[in-house]
Amino acid sequence: MAEKVTYKDVETISKFRINVIIGLALLFISLPIIINYAVLFISSFSNKMLSGMTVHEIKFTLENWRMFFSGRLSTTQAVLRNFWDIIRYIFNTLVVGLGVSAVVTLTSMMSGYAFSRMKFKGRKFLMQFLILLHAFPGVALIIAVYTMYIAFKLSVPEHYLKMYSFTYVVFARAALEVPMSIWIMKGFFDRIPWEVEWSALVDGASRVYVWRRIILPLVKPGIATVAIFSFLAGWEDLIYVRTFLPITEKTLATYIEGLLSEGSLEIVHLPAVAAAGTFYLLPTILFFIFARSYMLQTSMSGVKM
Repeated sequence: MAEKVTYKDVETISKFRINVIIGLALLFISLPIIINYAVLFISSFSNKMLSGMTVHEIKFTLENWRMFFSGRLSTTQAVLRNFWDIIRYIFNTLVVGLGVSAVVTLTSMMSGYAFSRMKFKGRKFLMQFLILLHAFPGVALIIAVYTMYIAFKLSVPEHYLKMYSFTYVVFARAALEVPMSIWIMKGFFDRIPWEVEWSALVDGASRVYVWRRIILPLVKPGIATVAIFSFLAGWEDLIYVRTFLPITEKTLATYIEGLLSEGSLEIVHLPAVAAAGTFYLLPTILFFIFARSYMLQTSMSGVKM
């Protein structure tokens, strides 16, 4: 009986090996970051910071999280806040993050479509100017932004000052994210064939209908990417929220920074700091876990002027 001979696809094997090598290389490069996250997470539930010398002394505890939500990072420090204050700070952070995400996403969806599909005077100059705007750091613009904040604040009634401050922070922080977000969305719109749009326009559909019902569903990965990165920019912002929000209205960033500045690092309970850091990282980690399929589809290739 003749022996059955199996043939292996040499090209497939080589690609598999290349993928394994790339995966191992990326794992090796990311290993220090993964270890730091693991140490931070484990230490937040431990009585001591995790290290090679203390690993045998580690005991599970929730005291670090109770300390964080009570507003203290030292065992000798008095309770600085109550639980509802912390909930308000979390809510403030969500307001800023979601507000920035909404403004950036809506602006980039409309502007990216206009730059991709419409020909108008000064289009190329505006696209180049957007890149120039993205190069300016937010810290360098803080003086000019603060001057505008004071100028508009003089005409705002006192009982609307809090709403004005939050609105100003959202739009000021969103302005830093809009230029690059427009470029990202333009790249996604450029990848959609003109025939898809023209067929609907020939059938009598309006430009707004085509954009909303036909084009936007095709660029969901780009929308998700812009929304996630802009939300994280608002969530983690420190300079703008500390400059423009009232002293009583903190976000998680200013709250944690304030806790560290109120007490000496020599007496601070580091596992409680690890609990604060872990909680602050949760949205970032969850967003990337649930949106990684969209993130992998993001591409800047094919962008045309």
